Amino acid sequence: MRREARESCFKLIFETLFKDAEEETMIEVTSKLKKEDDKKFCEELFGLYKEHREELSSEIEKNLTNFDISRVYRIDLALVYLALTEIQYVGTPKPVVINEILEIAKKYSTSKSNKFINGLLSAIIEK
Repeated sequence: MRREARESCFKLIFETLFKDAEEETMIEVTSKLKKEDDKKFCEELFGLYKEHREELSSEIEKNLTNFDISRVYRIDLALVYLALTEIQYVGTPKPVVINEILEIAKKYSTSKSNKFINGLLSAIIEK
C-alpha cells in the first residue's frame, strides 16, 4: 500500500499552495518514508504535479460550481490535485485513487470534505 507516500506527497502539494516547496522540504518529507519505492513514488507524483499544475488548476476551475478555486479549502484542493495527478499521469485505477484520497481526507480534513472531494473528482474524471 502506498498511503504513506501519498500522504507525504499531499503534504508537499499542500505546502505549494502557500509558497514554493523547496528541495530541502522534499528531502525532509521523503526521508521519513521507510521504503525506497515509496520515496520514488512520492517524488514522481510531486514532480508530475509541479509539471502539470496549471492544466490541473484549469480542470478544477472548470468543474467548480458557484465557487472560485481560491475559495476551496486548501487541504481539499491539495487532495484533489494529488488524486488528479495520480489518475491522469501515473495511471493508477480511479477507484483505488479515490478511495485512498477519501481516507486521507478523513484524517486531515473536515467531515464535509469527502462529499466535496468525491463530487469534484467524479465531475472531472467522468468527462
